Amino acid sequence: METNLFTNAAGAGAANAGANAAPAANTMSDSKEMFTKLLVAQIRNQDPLEPSDPSQFVQQLTQLSQTEAMQNLASLTSNSASVLQSMQVLAMGGQVGSEVMAQTDTVKLDGAKVNGAITLSGNSSKTTLVLTDGAGQDHELALGPLSAGQVPFSIDPTAMGLPAGSYKMKVVTSSGELPPVDIAGRLNSVRLGSNGSIVLSIANVGEVAPSNVTAFNGKSSTAVAAAGAANTTL
Repeated sequence: METNLFTNAAGAGAANAGANAAPAANTMSDSKEMFTKLLVAQIRNQDPLEPSDPSQFVQQLTQLSQTEAMQNLASLTSNSASVLQSMQVLAMGGQVGSEVMAQTDTVKLDGAKVNGAITLSGNSSKTTLVLTDGAGQDHELALGPLSAGQVPFSIDPTAMGLPAGSYKMKVVTSSGELPPVDIAGRLNSVRLGSNGSIVLSIANVGEVAPSNVTAFNGKSSTAVAAAGAANTTL
C-alpha cells in the first residue's frame, strides 16, 4: 500500500497540536523528527519485490522543505511586525505631552473648556453641535452660519451647564452634511493593546488608534518647562 509521509506527518502533527500547543520552533523540530522516523520505517517495511519509487521520497522531502520554509517566513514576518510595532510605540512615545487633535464622536468633559474643530465641505447657513449625555438628553451648541473649510469651536461646560462625564457628539448642518469632529487634547500615554495594536490615551477624548490623530500641535510651554526641570534634577 502506498503511503505519503508528508500527509501522515502533517496529520500526526495536527493531532499533537490539538492536544498540547507548543512553540512554533519546537513544533517544526518535532515534525522533522517524526518525518524522519516515518521515512525510515517506510523504507524498512517496503515490499522488496515492489520497492517504492525513489522519486516519491524526493517529492516528500521537497514538500517538507517547502513547509519548513513557509513556516520560517511566517515567523520572520511576525517578528518583523513586532519590531515595527515596537518602533512605532517608541516614536509615538516621544510625543507624549504634546497637544494633538483627534477625530472622535465622543468628548470627555470635566468642567474645563475643550477646543475642537469641524471641517465642512460646503457652506452651512445654520450649524449646531449636539452633545448627548449618558441619559440620552441632547445639549445644543449653536455655531451659526459657517463657510466651507475647517472651523474651530470651544465647548464651555460651565456656561452650558454640563456636568462632568462622557458625551456623544454630532454636527447638524443646513445642507445635511455630517462633518467629522476633531477634539484637542494632551497625549497622555502610548501602549500596545491586547491584540497588538497601538493605543493612544488622549485627554478629553479617551483611548483611540493612531489613525484617529489628525494633527500634532507640539508640547505646551508648561510641558516643556516640566520636562526641562526633570532633566535638570536628573
